[in-house]
Amino acid sequence: MRALDYVRASSVEQAVASHSKSPSAFFLAGGTTLLDLVKLDVMPADQVIDVNHLSLKQIEVQKDGSVRVGALVTNTALAQHDYIVEHYPVLSQALLSGATTQLRNKATTGGNVMQRVRCNYFRDGHSACNKREPGSGCAAIDGHNRSVHAVLGTSEQCIATHPSDMCVAMAAIGAKVQVQGAKGSRSIDFLDFHLLPGTTPWKEHALLDDELITHIVLDAPLAGSKSGYLKLRDRASYQFALASSAVIVQMDGDTVREVRIAMGGVGTKPWRAVEAERSLKGTTLTPQNIEKAAALALQGARPYRHNAYKIALGQQAIVRNLSTLSA
Repeated sequence: MRALDYVRASSVEQAVASHSKSPSAFFLAGGTTLLDLVKLDVMPADQVIDVNHLSLKQIEVQKDGSVRVGALVTNTALAQHDYIVEHYPVLSQALLSGATTQLRNKATTGGNVMQRVRCNYFRDGHSACNKREPGSGCAAIDGHNRSVHAVLGTSEQCIATHPSDMCVAMAAIGAKVQVQGAKGSRSIDFLDFHLLPGTTPWKEHALLDDELITHIVLDAPLAGSKSGYLKLRDRASYQFALASSAVIVQMDGDTVREVRIAMGGVGTKPWRAVEAERSLKGTTLTPQNIEKAAALALQGARPYRHNAYKIALGQQAIVRNLSTLSA
C-alpha cells in the first residue's frame, strides 16, 4: 500500500503552490482513472492535492456566444446543460457516449482533458512502455494492438490512442485551455494541448509541471450549423471508441460554408482532419465528395498487425456522420 500525503486546496493559488513544493504530487478531482493508476504504481506519487472544493464548477455563456466551462464541471452537468444541448449537440452526444452514468456524474471536464491512455502495456506495470518508463520500448508495436492503438500520429516510441470522446468533440468545436501555475495564468489552444508521442511519449500535454487547468473556453458555435458525434465500438456501453467522428457542418443552401471534422479511436491525440475539411468547403455533400473527404482524413495512416481495419472504420465514421447531417 502506498502512503500519500493529503492536501485539501482552498484556492487555485494554494493548489499550485502545494504542487510546486512536491513535483510528484497530483491534483485530484473526480479521480475516476487517476486513482487506479496510482494504485497500480503506474503513476508514482507522494502527495494528493484535492481540488474539489475550488470554485471551478460554473458553466458561463459569454456575450459572444462562447462558453467558459470550469474544470470541475462534471461530464453529466456539461452534457445536460441547456445551452450545450442546443448549440453544441456534438459535445453533449460525445459526453453521453462515454463511460457510465455513475462515472459521468463524478468525472470532471479538466480530468477528462487530462485522461491517460488505456493501453494495456502502459497499465500492466511491467511490459515495455516508453510512457511509463522512458527508453524501455513499446510492447504494443509488436504485441496485441487491435483496439486502443492508433494508426495516425504514431511513432516508434508509442502507438496508444487518446481515449476521450469529449476531447474529440472539443477538437472539432475549437477551444482554449486556461491554466494557472506558479508563473501566472495562460491560455493554450486546444489543438496544441495534447502532444504527439514523437520521441518523448511521456510528454502527453503542454502543461508545465505545476500548472492546473482552471477552465475550458469553447469557441462560439457556428450559426445555423448541424453537428453530431458518431462512436463505433465493440459494444454499445462502457467501451472506448475503435473509431469515432465529431462533425460540424454549416451550409449556405446546398454548399458547404464551413465544416469541422475531428476523429477519435484512430489517433494518438484528438485528431482534427484539416485536409478533409478543406476538400469539402465550397462543395456540395454528395456521396463522392464525402467519401473523398473521408479518404483524405486517413491519408498517411500507418496500420499495425491487428488494427489495419481502423482505416476503413475511421472513414466510415466520417461518411456515416456527414451523410446523416446532410440528409
